[in-house]
Amino acid sequence: MTHSQLNDWRESALRFEQQLNGIVIGQATAVRHLMLAIFARGHVLLEGNVGVGKTTLLRAVAQGLGGDYQRIEGTIDLMPADLIYYTYLDDSGKPRVDPGPLLSHHERLATFFFNEINRARPQVHSLLLRAMAERSVSAFNQTYYLPHLQVFADRNRVEREETFELPAAAKDRFMFEVSLNIPSDGAVLQELMFNPRYHNTDRLVQEMAGGQIAYYSLNDVSANIQTHIHSSDKLKTYALALWQASHSPGKFGIRLDDVDMAELIQAGASPRGMSYFIRAAKTRAWLEGRDNLLPEDLQAVYAVTMAHRIFFSPLYAYRKDGLMPQLIKGILMQIAAP
Repeated sequence: MTHSQLNDWRESALRFEQQLNGIVIGQATAVRHLMLAIFARGHVLLEGNVGVGKTTLLRAVAQGLGGDYQRIEGTIDLMPADLIYYTYLDDSGKPRVDPGPLLSHHERLATFFFNEINRARPQVHSLLLRAMAERSVSAFNQTYYLPHLQVFADRNRVEREETFELPAAAKDRFMFEVSLNIPSDGAVLQELMFNPRYHNTDRLVQEMAGGQIAYYSLNDVSANIQTHIHSSDKLKTYALALWQASHSPGKFGIRLDDVDMAELIQAGASPRGMSYFIRAAKTRAWLEGRDNLLPEDLQAVYAVTMAHRIFFSPLYAYRKDGLMPQLIKGILMQIAAP
């Protein structure tokens, strides 16, 4: 792919981002992270309160990408087979088996939204892991390939009853964990409250031009972005230090109040997480119109790539919501950028 073609894709991506920001207002940071994930071909774990626009945003994304969209609700009685097929009695009373949400669209499935994934059982998570990792599913004695599949999963931040915490292996398959919060800007809140445009989500989503980003080309575009963006040796050393600090922050001089740094970390980010980290940073550099990686690219994606891959010891796990932002900030401030 030529430099000119990548520039054309970049212009299309930025127009797409602008349209998303017009549909889901007050969520510019989350929209940018979704754009990075789309062009880096990574799955996304969303977290936020009820009614902040997660579903509207994903429907708009699916509309803009084209391809097929599927949504499934996480419930405690959901079984792995429910993702592959469903059974019913037809009009004549005979049992029938039809493809489920992962198989019904085959290679056209581009966006898969798993709502409230933490309400589903671990067995369901396991099946989803294979689909995410291999973009394929085995059923009916054959393998179904899902080459363009991108999974977005949502966790409700408020309700924790009858939920299952995602295991480390499941979290690690998601490139990002993105938070959508209630906008703090009073003008944005008034717009959401009083402008009828935002009261009808179906009509709002239809404002997005369909298929303007060719979903079937994204794998090739992403691969070209990764080879197009260059990194210096000093930047590679800096990136490695950022990753190592997720395992042993105390060795880099990071200190948190009332915390024994030697006892804080149970497990740091995986090598897969490091790969996602660099892929996301290179994609940001491309969106910013550069062909070289800068420290600010790494810094911009560090929290959303690393925070859900860092696990605190039981002694500090209950304080994770307060300590994790402090740890991320400490790492980025303490480790000198080239």
